[in-house]
Amino acid sequence: MRHVLVVAVVGATLWAGFWQLRRLDEKRDQRDQVEAQQHQPVIDIASVIPADVEVGDAAVEAVVYRPVTATGTYADDETVVVENRSYNGAPGGWVLTPLVLDDGTAVVVNRGFVGFDREGAVVAPPAPAGEVTVRGLLRESQERGSIGRVDPSGEELDVLARADIDRYQEQVEADLYPVYLQLEESDPPEPEPAAGEPQIVTLGPPETDLGPHLGYAVQWFIFSAIAAGGYLLLLRRVAKDSAKSDAAVAKADDLDHELEELLRSER
Repeated sequence: MRHVLVVAVVGATLWAGFWQLRRLDEKRDQRDQVEAQQHQPVIDIASVIPADVEVGDAAVEAVVYRPVTATGTYADDETVVVENRSYNGAPGGWVLTPLVLDDGTAVVVNRGFVGFDREGAVVAPPAPAGEVTVRGLLRESQERGSIGRVDPSGEELDVLARADIDRYQEQVEADLYPVYLQLEESDPPEPEPAAGEPQIVTLGPPETDLGPHLGYAVQWFIFSAIAAGGYLLLLRRVAKDSAKSDAAVAKADDLDHELEELLRSER
């Protein structure tokens, strides 16, 4: 049973270490992609990707983090909030609004982060009225992982669990691009909030810091080595103690045998 437990512990710590290395590789790939794309010229979104491409298509992967511009009119009545987001440690949500372009298609614009108001809710500020030109980075539609809340279909929601373009399309009249635009600049800019209301904050480019994954991986591998090495030392000590015990038993048996021989000789 002890063997099984130790093998399980070593296996778990090794898995955690290699998982951290995989996350490090993902961060490196993201950093390289962000840096490569940001050197691309800023052009209109229609010149970068067609609006009729499906979410998750290879064409989408090729343009993620690409800087683009778009000009249109916000469909402010179709704004939603993506809940459970944070910015610099503050809780709140993202504000998503479709920007309807001249050809009738629309790109979802992540206008930024808004914290909780005095009532403890995330209230989306009104979008700029009239024609607006935005610039920002293209981002992939978000999908639900193995866990997480499901946004129900068949109803119009004011709050979404994630920036899911396919789900958002269910309640938006215009055909949406298969990506969303993470806003960096807007002309005209976002309106000033009313007194006491939170300010919407543009998110800017994603962080390219690699994070502590390498350090965590090293720690997990050290834990694995300690568990395996410590158990081997324990087995060695147990074997040594067992050998001493066997030797003591053997010596006692020899003494008993000698005593029996002595008694026989005296008779």
